[in-house]
Amino acid sequence: MNDRDGGTPEDESREPHHAGTGREPGKGTGADGGAGTGRREGRGETEEERADRRWQELLQEIRVAQTGVQILLGFLLTVVFTPLFHDLEQTDKTIYLVTVVLGSLATGALIGPVSFHRIVSGHRVKPQAVVWASRLTFTGILLLLATLTSALFLILRVATHDPYVPWLVSGVLAWYLVCWFALPLWVRTHYANGK
Repeated sequence: MNDRDGGTPEDESREPHHAGTGREPGKGTGADGGAGTGRREGRGETEEERADRRWQELLQEIRVAQTGVQILLGFLLTVVFTPLFHDLEQTDKTIYLVTVVLGSLATGALIGPVSFHRIVSGHRVKPQAVVWASRLTFTGILLLLATLTSALFLILRVATHDPYVPWLVSGVLAWYLVCWFALPLWVRTHYANGK
């Protein structure tokens, strides 16, 4: 993730250019034909327009992650009130507590950008807000990864007591890492430099 602007380098080359203008269709041009100060190469957006677009994209991404983490946390919070919980070994109870804390931290990080936006809205710092909201979202994704791994480990451990549980959980974790990080990074490296 690009620390400077909270996005990825390929954002500017994702959409095709039209008639060699470097602008999106429907974008108005000023007296200087859109080539004046405040305009960038690629999409022909000002810094504020780019921040608005990235904020909208970030909100869509957050909605997906928030739904998953909130359902998972809601489920985890009810477990302690079931009769089976009191029969668990101390190790399993410890894993459960770690999982709940991780889920709570993930929820905080993924809801954080909404609060962040509310507090800084109207103060002309949207580009910086997008960067920090993006960092919070990425942190939330890492915490969600840890929560899912911990929850899966606890459930399989209680359900089976088999020695292969850590290996199975490791395999699922590897799958998450491939889907969430390795594949997107490979695509970015493979295609972004070729354009």
